[in-house]
Amino acid sequence: MTKERTAIVKNGSWGVVIGAVVAMVIGFTWGGWVTANTADKMSDEAVLASHSAICVAQFMMAPDYEAQLKVFKDTESWKRREVIEKGGYDKMPGEENARGYVSNACVDGIEVVLEK
Repeated sequence: MTKERTAIVKNGSWGVVIGAVVAMVIGFTWGGWVTANTADKMSDEAVLASHSAICVAQFMMAPDYEAQLKVFKDTESWKRREVIEKGGYDKMPGEENARGYVSNACVDGIEVVLEK
């Protein structure tokens, strides 16, 4: 290869490397790109938010809502999860078993609603 061609290949290679780095920086900072781990975490948070919203709605739509609300308010904060689990509000429609993390989020959601 001639000196000219070697310089062109060398400069072109550096251009590709620098262009890739710039594209990644722009993509991850402003473009909304995320890693697989971050996407999984965001997905889990979205599922938890929707499940807790369903749980709060099931609690508030219960036929004995007023009685359950009184029990909920009279229960110590660290035992409120048991009220939700006993009522079955943390069970998602179509599921046979409840998930523990839903009842914790549901308690937090009900407490936020009660503060308003």
